[in-house]
Amino acid sequence: MTAICGLRGGRVAQGLDAMRAALAPYGAGSADWTDGVVGLGVRSMGTEESGAESLLGCDRAAGLTVVADSRLDDRDALCAALGVPPPDRAGLADGALILRAYTRWGRACPRHMLGDYAFVVWDARQRTLFCARDHIGARPFYWARTPERFVFASAVEAVLAVSGVSDALDEATLATYLTSVSLPTTTRTFFAAVRKLPPGHTLTLAGDEVRVERYWRPEEVPRARPASDDAYAEEFLDLYARAVRDRLRGAPDPVGVHLSGGLDSSSIAVLAARELRHQGRPAPLAFSWLPPLGPTPPKAEYAPEYARIDAVCEREGLQVLHQSPTVDEMVALLRQDGTFPGVHIHYNEDAVQRRAVVQGVRVVLSGWGGDDGASFNGQGHEAYLLLTGQWGKLLDGCRARGRRPVKFLAGLVLPLVHPRLWKTLRKLWRRDEFIFQSRRWLIDPTFARRVRPLPTPVLRPVGVRRTQLQLLGHGYLVERIEGWAASGARRGIEYRYPLLDRRVLEFALGLPPDQFRRGRYGRWLMRHALRSVLPPEVCWEQSKTDPARSETILHTIGEALPIVERDLVAQPPPTRARYVDIPRLLHRMEANRLSATSRVAPVLKALQLLDFHRKSTP
Repeated sequence: MTAICGLRGGRVAQGLDAMRAALAPYGAGSADWTDGVVGLGVRSMGTEESGAESLLGCDRAAGLTVVADSRLDDRDALCAALGVPPPDRAGLADGALILRAYTRWGRACPRHMLGDYAFVVWDARQRTLFCARDHIGARPFYWARTPERFVFASAVEAVLAVSGVSDALDEATLATYLTSVSLPTTTRTFFAAVRKLPPGHTLTLAGDEVRVERYWRPEEVPRARPASDDAYAEEFLDLYARAVRDRLRGAPDPVGVHLSGGLDSSSIAVLAARELRHQGRPAPLAFSWLPPLGPTPPKAEYAPEYARIDAVCEREGLQVLHQSPTVDEMVALLRQDGTFPGVHIHYNEDAVQRRAVVQGVRVVLSGWGGDDGASFNGQGHEAYLLLTGQWGKLLDGCRARGRRPVKFLAGLVLPLVHPRLWKTLRKLWRRDEFIFQSRRWLIDPTFARRVRPLPTPVLRPVGVRRTQLQLLGHGYLVERIEGWAASGARRGIEYRYPLLDRRVLEFALGLPPDQFRRGRYGRWLMRHALRSVLPPEVCWEQSKTDPARSETILHTIGEALPIVERDLVAQPPPTRARYVDIPRLLHRMEANRLSATSRVAPVLKALQLLDFHRKSTP
C-alpha cells in the first residue's frame, strides 16, 4: 500500500512536510525529492515488491523524476516493448519502469500500461508535471490549485493539509449526496477546492495551464471475433486467472479474499487459492459479510447463504471468517465525518477490516465491479431485441424466464420512454410508501431551494454494451473504490479487483450480447466458464438476496441509532445541521420506522454528513 503527494510552487519543503504527516496511516516507509520548485513524496507500508524508495525515482540525464502508487501488470510484455533484457526485469521497480515508458511514449504512456496506478512525472526540461490514473481508478488521485501552488495526493486530507487550500464545502455535491443513492461524479469531492483526476485520464501542468485528457475509451474497444461458447469461455478464464495471478504479486501472506457465495467473489477465492497453492504459499483467508454462526443452526431462510460459502470452502480447503459490526462499531461509523472518502464504507466491510488487521492480512482481493463487466447480467439485451424487431427471440426469452408478457413488455418499453416514471411505477407495484424523493430524502428545505444538485445520469438500458458503458461511466463505481482505498489505508489494507482488470473488462465489452443472457440465465459467460471451477449450487444460483446479512445489519443499526440520537439533540447542534432536515431526521430515526433499507439509507447518509465533534457556537 502506497500513497503519493507533491506540489509545485510556494514553500515546497513546508508543504511536503505537511502532506507527509497527513499520510502517516500509509506507513513509516517514506522518501521525498525536491528541487526547490517541485516537491514529490511517497509513503509505503511495503505491500509492493519493493519499498518506498523504489516508487520515487530519477533519471538525471533525461531530467525526469517520478513518484508512483502502482502495481503494474503483464510486466514482461511491457519490458519487452521497452527493450528491457529478461535478466534485468525482476529487479526493475515500477517507478523506474514508468520512467522508461514516459521516455519512450511521452504522455501516451498510460495507453501501453496495465495495472492499478497513479503517478506523476516531473519533466525538468519541459517544466511540466504529467499525472496519470489507471483506467478504472483503483488508485486515488486528488488535486487542487491555489494562486501559488498546484497540489496533488492520494488522500483528500493530504491536499487540505497544504497552506492555502481551502476546506470550504462544495454545496452542490452536498445537495446531490443528500438526494441521491450515490454521487454521479468522477471529478468532484465534498470540498470545493479539491478535485479528482477521473479514471482513465491524464493531467498535464505546463506553466499555469492545467490540461486534463482522456486516454482510455471503452466505447472504442473492438468487437470480439465470432467464436463458440466454449472458445469465449476458455479465453475469458485464461484472462481471469492471469488477472488474479497479477494481483497476488507482491501481496504478503496471508492474503484475504471476499466470499459471499456469489459468482464473483467465489471464483476469485477459488482461483486465488489454486494459484497460491501452485506457488507453495498459504491458502487465502476468506471474509464473509454474514453474521458469525452461533451454537444453533441458522434460520431456514438463512441456510442457503451459508451453504454456498461452505461449499466453496470445502472444495478449496479455505477458512471462512464471518463478520458483522457490533453496535459500538456502528455508532462509531455513524459519528464519523462523511465528507472524507472511506467513511461511507459498507458497514459490513468495516467489520471485515477490523478482523483482517487482527489476522495480519494486508491485501484483500475483491469481486467488486464484476457486475458491470464480465459478470454483467445482460440488462438492455431484450430492449435491443424489441427495437430491432427480433420479436421471436424476445418472446422465447420471456417464456424461458417465466415472465408475464404484459409486465415484461412494460418493463422494456417504459424505461425507454421515461426511465424515472418506470422506477416510480415499480415502487407502486411493490407498495413502497416512500415513492417520492421529497418524502424520502432528508435535505433541509431551505438548502434544497437554494442549491441545485448535480445532474444525475439516467440509465437507458438499450443494448448490452451501451448499458455497460453507462454503468462504467457512472460515479458509483469509483466512489466505492476510493472509499475502500481510504478506509483500508487507515488500517494498512490494500484492495485489488481482478474483475476490473483492463484486459478482462475490454474482453467483456467486445463480446456478443448473448454471452451475458441465455434463456433464463443472466451472467451466462461467468456461469459457462466457471462450471468446472465452482460448486453447482454457486455456479447456477440466480438469487442475489442475502437476508442473513441485511436483517442482522438492520437490527444493529436500530440499536445504534438511539445512542447517536443523544449526540444529535445535544446543544449546541453540529455545524452542518443547516443542510439536514433535523426534525424529519429525528422522526425517521424511530425504531419502528426503520423496517426497510429504503428508509434506513437516507437516515445514515444524513447522520454521516453531520460533524458531531465540531459544534457551532450557541
